[in-house]
Amino acid sequence: MKEKESTVAIPVVFIHGLWVHASAWQPWVDLFTAEGYQAEAPAWPGESDTVELTRRDPARVAGFGVREITEHFERLIKGLPELPVVIGHSFGGLVAQKLLASGAAVAAVAIDPAPVKGVRALPFPQIRSALPVLRKKSNATGAVTLSRRQFRYGFGNALERAESDRLYDRWIIPGPGKPVFDLTGAKKDPLSPTEVDLDDSGRGPLLILGGERDHTIPEVVARQAAELYRPGTNTEYRAVPGRGHSLVFDSGWAEVARITLEWLRHTESRLRG
Repeated sequence: MKEKESTVAIPVVFIHGLWVHASAWQPWVDLFTAEGYQAEAPAWPGESDTVELTRRDPARVAGFGVREITEHFERLIKGLPELPVVIGHSFGGLVAQKLLASGAAVAAVAIDPAPVKGVRALPFPQIRSALPVLRKKSNATGAVTLSRRQFRYGFGNALERAESDRLYDRWIIPGPGKPVFDLTGAKKDPLSPTEVDLDDSGRGPLLILGGERDHTIPEVVARQAAELYRPGTNTEYRAVPGRGHSLVFDSGWAEVARITLEWLRHTESRLRG
């Protein structure tokens, strides 16, 4: 009798966003590993192994922008046995789209992603959420730490205050200011690192999720990003009702993980083909 042909577990790389430590992805890593994927959540460049160590030395994360973060993950991906699925949140969602478009990934999920170049919507909550960085030009080369109040507005607005405060204490770290300046300069910069190849005809599938109550990346911003892709046959958009920017690491993370996992299962036959 012919033995059943074994299959290699598809690598899944989780990419976190600004101000959140990579370890916040651990419940996702555990879930996807249990579902048969080779899952990992690498840190951003300069980020220490723990939240506490990263907080002690903010200067280590300073100066890294979208380009440098993308190149960091490209180098990590080269060490994998095969091209991965990338799942990113916030700026990690922008990086995930860049990796997919460049051929460094076979599929991607971008959750409340920072806007690619060409998105025109700029709601007031997004502007207010970016002010802790943009108020000082020196933040472009430095590190910025959100206050508890700023985190509450930008991330935890859809949560009870007590949960928002717990998440802040557990996961929030200093982050580089440069990615935010990359966004604000994108319109005038012909070589903006936020630019993504928007022709989706020759690359793998992309799912973009937008939290309905997100202040940092309002739902209209995520939706407009999806609408930029042409012809649109490999890009799907879904809104996530009632959720804010903390949706991947707050108490409702499993709902978003299930949406992501179900989508990946449906697209897996294309990835294996």
